[in-house]
Amino acid sequence: MNLPNGLTLMRIFLVPLLVAVLLTGTSQYSALIAAAVFLAASLTDLLDGYFARKRGQVTTLGTLLDPVADKLLISSAFISLVQLGLVQAWMVVIIIGREFAVTGLRSIASAQGFTIDASQFGKIKMATQVAAITLLILGMPGGSPNPTFHWLAQIALYFVVLFAVISAIGYFRTFWTKIDDRFKARERRRLILLQKRQRRNVPTRDVPTH
Repeated sequence: MNLPNGLTLMRIFLVPLLVAVLLTGTSQYSALIAAAVFLAASLTDLLDGYFARKRGQVTTLGTLLDPVADKLLISSAFISLVQLGLVQAWMVVIIIGREFAVTGLRSIASAQGFTIDASQFGKIKMATQVAAITLLILGMPGGSPNPTFHWLAQIALYFVVLFAVISAIGYFRTFWTKIDDRFKARERRRLILLQKRQRRNVPTRDVPTH
């Protein structure tokens, strides 16, 4: 077990703690504890990739666990916030639906032998949703009495939805382009092979001799 994989597992183990604090916390410090847990888990998302690349410890286990841990953290946080009435459900449906759709595309791409790299809009979406969730937690009842957190969180949520849709369109476009290119290349190889076979099968005429 190397350090990057350990950080990824830590993020997974922090998910039930975050949900428990969000849904059952009753003290005036519950919001601060939940925000600290969420930010700590989000930080591991940055650190595991950094250490994996720096130390050359990119493993199959880490490659598989990292996106699972990310989706568990974000999905659990948003669903808990919906339960608390702090986020509109349609927003969470779009955000989580986008996550599963992109994961499906990447799985198909991997099976076809190519990868879909994270886009800039996807990275911006990730940073924005971390900020939105943190602001929502800090602005929940029992958290900060300052309503600024709530308003900033609502604005950030709309940006999360916007970037989620834009990045999803970008991923679908990249996926379709690569699939189309591979299909066309396969068709060209098939036609070339067919032409070679036809040339070999063309009978040669005997030249008459006198």
